[in-house]
Amino acid sequence: MTMPLRGNRDFRLLWMSGLFAVLGGQMSALALPLLVLKETGSAVQAGAVGTVSVGAVLITMLPGGVVADRVERRRLMRLCDVGSLAVVTALTAAVWSGHAPMPLVLLVAAAGAVISSIYGPAVFGLMRAVVPADQMGTATARLQARTHTARLVGPLVGGALFGVHPALPFAAEALGLFLSTVCVALVRTRSRARTKAGAVFSRRELMAGLTFLWAIPYLRTVLLVFGLGMNFAFGALTFTALTAFSEGGRSGVGGGFVLTCVSAGALAGALLAPRISPDRHARALILITCWSCVVAAGTMAWTGRPLVAGIMCALCMCLSTIASIGFLSKLLIVTPEERVGRVQSAAGFLSSMVQPFGPLAGGALMTAFGARWAFSLTGCVLAVSALVVTLAPSARAEPSPHLEAVPAGPPEPGTGPTSAPGPDRVPAPGSDHAPSGADRAVPAD
Repeated sequence: MTMPLRGNRDFRLLWMSGLFAVLGGQMSALALPLLVLKETGSAVQAGAVGTVSVGAVLITMLPGGVVADRVERRRLMRLCDVGSLAVVTALTAAVWSGHAPMPLVLLVAAAGAVISSIYGPAVFGLMRAVVPADQMGTATARLQARTHTARLVGPLVGGALFGVHPALPFAAEALGLFLSTVCVALVRTRSRARTKAGAVFSRRELMAGLTFLWAIPYLRTVLLVFGLGMNFAFGALTFTALTAFSEGGRSGVGGGFVLTCVSAGALAGALLAPRISPDRHARALILITCWSCVVAAGTMAWTGRPLVAGIMCALCMCLSTIASIGFLSKLLIVTPEERVGRVQSAAGFLSSMVQPFGPLAGGALMTAFGARWAFSLTGCVLAVSALVVTLAPSARAEPSPHLEAVPAGPPEPGTGPTSAPGPDRVPAPGSDHAPSGADRAVPAD
């Protein structure tokens, strides 16, 4: 009989580790640009913090997956926590002394993003050995709920602490990272590191995760359409709503309400997911989500009410979160243990690489055609994505839980038919561990 998750000691420790780290990361995500704005008075330099973080994540995401497959994951997670703690402590000391130079702030932002790119895939590999197959959907939902709660609470706490003293949010993050390190150190589960696998950062190693995803039609189609296309279009949709309902910047109430609804919808989806077994209904949930986004875009094109737009965005985000949990469960089940880090990094890379361009596209459409046409054109993109997911044969052929894709090149040392994940050792969702404000992305989340 499978032990309930609440009785799974290692899962509880990893859950708490991520909570401490994500909460601290969300506090510094707000505090870092505020600190730069306070020190320099330049909005451009303040925005550079986010640009550096996003750029560092995209550049190091694939190499991070390779590292996570090469080093024993629990040890790697502890090293990442200690590294994060060191850079955040240095920044805290500098801010407390009254001067935090811009190079140090950018270094902290970049270091946090790089460490996050390594930590997230390592969690994937370790959690695979911690959570049984029949509890994977519930475990995924609990991690999502933890992350979305931290995203709601963290910026509020970070802003309040920053108002008392600029160093306090970073001191709180350092405390969270220390507690995270302690939790990881208490985990008993170990993961197997790959040996004799050739050059670390060879082209083959960096592309191994993408090769695996491309070899399975279902994963390829859903990631490209639902993870990449829908993320881009929904980002454009929400930014258009923010702009349209903020009355051209004269009022932030309407736009702020829409964004709050998006966050609330994501949290609601994570809380509801365990009740409906999303891993068993992944395709149906993806279809419902896609067509709901089309309806939302059409509704917002014909109404100027922030209340209606907020409700529609909350519904779409709720469904998207549940569908993402279901898809992520499928991805984790079919991934061989020795590739977990690289496949997780590849999926995150595909899902996040277009996200910065969604708001840009929404703003361009809004400027060129106005709100109604911007919503309508975005709805057309969403409709095309929904049609592909609905009609494409590959999107209907869900992979077997025991499927293992055959790599394009010769087999890796130590792999073979017996290395496919069995029912007692399945992957679990990645971490949103994000030191210094760097954030992990998952498909359609």
